Amino acid sequence: MLRPKLPSLNDKEGSTVPTGLPEVVDAHVHIFPKGIFSAIWKWFDAHAWHIRYQLRTTQIFDFLLSRGIKHIVALQYAHQPGAACKLNRYLAKKCREYPNQVTGMATIFPGENDAEGILKEAFGLGLGGLKLHAHVQCFDMNGDDMNLVYDICQSNNKPIVMHVGREPKSTAYNCDPYIICSADKLESVLRNFPKLRICVPHFGFDEILPYEKLIEKYDNLWLDTTMILAGYFPMEDTIDLDKYRIDRIMYGSDFPNIPYAWDRELKWLSASGLPQEILDWILSKSAGKFFGLD
Repeated sequence: MLRPKLPSLNDKEGSTVPTGLPEVVDAHVHIFPKGIFSAIWKWFDAHAWHIRYQLRTTQIFDFLLSRGIKHIVALQYAHQPGAACKLNRYLAKKCREYPNQVTGMATIFPGENDAEGILKEAFGLGLGGLKLHAHVQCFDMNGDDMNLVYDICQSNNKPIVMHVGREPKSTAYNCDPYIICSADKLESVLRNFPKLRICVPHFGFDEILPYEKLIEKYDNLWLDTTMILAGYFPMEDTIDLDKYRIDRIMYGSDFPNIPYAWDRELKWLSASGLPQEILDWILSKSAGKFFGLD
């Protein structure tokens, strides 16, 4: 799916959340220190699209909050062993500058030493859960190392946002997402850790229909909308939000790592004709339940 020089769209952006929408929680915003962000921008330029919003952490928070986003969930992921503690401390410090407006998620590199100690420190710093990215971290979600991580999060009532959908795929990754990622693999986790809340971003793209069935079957699974409502990727499956288990769907933007206007998916939702009750769940209530924001 990913290939160099995917289009960067010059669509017009709004100055605020579209009129008529309920309160918005953005459940998928990326935050990194300056050096890592710069490396990510270079990677995307070479292997995907040009990132439209090349902003630093404080700029990202101020940009979204000033435009009417009510609450931000800030995500990060460790690209290598030994980086997690520094990243967790960095994000916790930044979140304290925005009390009640930003919830940060911890990171860990699966398989590294002292996973329990790293996560307990992160949760003690106020981080609200864990973010993992299988494409970047190349982990087996059914491996023994991951079972330890799941158990720690479940025992501490901390949710996991886990990119284990197979797309967007790139040959630039060090592993093949189509081998390590699947809805069947995740189902084993959902079944073995029934009290562990897990969110799979991007509707589980490209296994959208299997993930739609999984949220009907498992009360501990959520999906987020990130980049799937934007009309950016070619998709075979149609997403009819009013047919989903809507209390398990939450809005996320992927800001700032996007190639189009920050409010593109919000405009889509505003024009969708969906009932207010469904919009309430997508834009705030589902995230509130998942991250414990209420």
